[in-house]
Amino acid sequence: MAEKQRILIVDDDANIAELISLYLMKECYETMIVGDGEEALRVFPDFKPNLVLLDLMLPGMDGYQVCRELRTSSQVPIIMLSAKGEIFDKVLGLELGADDYMIKPFDSKELVARVKAVLRR
Repeated sequence: MAEKQRILIVDDDANIAELISLYLMKECYETMIVGDGEEALRVFPDFKPNLVLLDLMLPGMDGYQVCRELRTSSQVPIIMLSAKGEIFDKVLGLELGADDYMIKPFDSKELVARVKAVLRR
């Protein structure tokens, strides 16, 4: 049997993170949830995710900085999740290296579809 693809969920809202995790596990992905950017960077090398779901508004280090740090050593796909829906925020996220950008609240089926699409690349 093929190894499950791993997804790192970085979100300080535990309810949203758990809901995302449940939908992804239902689709046979292995997930790990972390609540801040520093922890995400700490667990990244050992967890070796195939994709990162990254909230922008995190305590301490924000999602933009986490994305910058990840891009210095990895090309892992990143989908940013944010309540910030301004064009500036989307463009900045994509220019920093994100592969996709979803505005909260989002439909869980759409999120799963985007995860699958990014992982197919």
